[in-house]
Amino acid sequence: MVGVDGSPNSRAALRFAITEARLRGAELQAVCAWRYPNNYGDPVMLPREQVDPKAVARRTLDEAIAAVDDEQYAVTPVTAQGSPAPALLAAAVGADLLVIGSRGRGGFLGLLLGSVSHQCVSHSPCPTVVVPLPDENAERDRTA
Repeated sequence: MVGVDGSPNSRAALRFAITEARLRGAELQAVCAWRYPNNYGDPVMLPREQVDPKAVARRTLDEAIAAVDDEQYAVTPVTAQGSPAPALLAAAVGADLLVIGSRGRGGFLGLLLGSVSHQCVSHSPCPTVVVPLPDENAERDRTA
């Protein structure tokens, strides 16, 4: 399984996971966590895209899979309610491999609470691969 949040790093992880699943003839689930925003006001006041965070997560998965999967590998999109790390760890139970990007959409708050990749590596019920964002210069140098 692979964690996807729409970030460039999660797309790199998705690419890696598709390649790995294809080599192994394995099933692949792409998981995007979602949760209701912490809002004490009227939900009508939320931006439209935040009214249904599950739909936003599904759209994020669909867009990432379409952008990365040129050969149409059978990737099963899964939305999981909760914070990213706990949702990915729960979804990884029974998986052969958990693939995540080295950085996601978290900002300064994510640094204070600990990164998702660090939590997944520390607590995963299965082997975990953390995929860094490819260095554009290194890719260019390899093809030159």
